[in-house]
Amino acid sequence: MKKIAVSGSQVTGALHLGNYLGAVVNWLKLQDDYNCFFFLADLHSITIDRLPTELNSSILQTTALYLSMGLSPQKTTIFAQSMVKEHAELAWILNCVTPLGWLKRMTQFKDKVGKDQEKACLGLFSYPVLMAADILLYGADVVPVGDDQKQHLELTRDISLIINRKFDQEILKIPEPLIQGVGTRIMSLKDGRKKMSKSDTSDLSRVNLYDSADQIYQKIKKAKTDDLVGISYDSNARPEISNLIDIYAILSGNSIDAIVEQYQNIGFTKFKEALADIIIATLTPINMKYTELMENQDYLVDILKNGADKARIPATRTLDKVKKAFGFII
Repeated sequence: MKKIAVSGSQVTGALHLGNYLGAVVNWLKLQDDYNCFFFLADLHSITIDRLPTELNSSILQTTALYLSMGLSPQKTTIFAQSMVKEHAELAWILNCVTPLGWLKRMTQFKDKVGKDQEKACLGLFSYPVLMAADILLYGADVVPVGDDQKQHLELTRDISLIINRKFDQEILKIPEPLIQGVGTRIMSLKDGRKKMSKSDTSDLSRVNLYDSADQIYQKIKKAKTDDLVGISYDSNARPEISNLIDIYAILSGNSIDAIVEQYQNIGFTKFKEALADIIIATLTPINMKYTELMENQDYLVDILKNGADKARIPATRTLDKVKKAFGFII
């Protein structure tokens, strides 16, 4: 029997190259070997104020991009988080056993709200608990995560242990992190020490998956490097050029050493041109498929509904097990 892998992505803003290389490329490797549940985290997306039309469009656009990038509804379960009500219900139960102090230590909450915590919504504060429910509902064996998500997964493991110890039996499976190789964290094109992000105010900081060839060329041309001569890889001393080399390595399949050897005496301009070319070659078929799918939105909705029907089977089984342990009538 295949092991279970669970992961999701917010539908806030457009997916970018960092999402593709840091998450979806790895999902593609998993879908043949694991029983995969890949969801659109639309409940998480309303922790910031959004227009209903914007949220609706983002859900459909993200679904189209998932499919365009190679995720197969025949191989994996693709669904919107909000279409499986068990996510919210389990999250409430987990909220009732999760110590407040644990959530106060979550670094992503602090990073997002800064000093103005009084204005942050409760949903943003309890975001990691819903994330735990997302994972635990499906009995995940592994969760593909980047370095920035390790703390959330540790919290998920701790919450599952609380439940299991409370009832002295394995009610919830304890998931393991799956960190896959180079490029699990693609950095900003403007700052090699910051993760490439949908929320960055500068569009030049990222390559969006729907960008035209000319937009990609211009963004890579303008991508920050440094004043040192030649190309070398050192993510601490030279974070910007090292980030570009990481991107090239993943897309080309070449080793970092081989790339450095090929371009170290050629200069940034030629390297950036080659990098832009390989990004364009990768994203062009995705863009073409995306455009085609967005013209048939009924099909996208059907994919989500069918995925939700499949996801609800294990989700209901897990939730009923938890509710029964607590003493609820099911």
